[in-house]
Amino acid sequence: MFINKTIDGKNNLCGEKITILRTQLGISQRELADRLQIIGLDIDKNAIQRIEAGKRFVTDIELQKISYVFKISVDNLLN
Repeated sequence: MFINKTIDGKNNLCGEKITILRTQLGISQRELADRLQIIGLDIDKNAIQRIEAGKRFVTDIELQKISYVFKISVDNLLN
């Protein structure tokens, strides 16, 4: 059976990178959620917290919107 988790048990590859980028911008999880809502992604602060903690899967649509907010490529979120 295939399990969709990283070696350390996380549900995404981008959570730690999002935390770093968000703190570099000096914004809160709520502010990141607000910025994403402005561009049409229905997400809240709790979802951002779960993504950053690796407890939530991230869709390709969410990756695209998050990369847009940070002005980086999707590849940069995954590396």
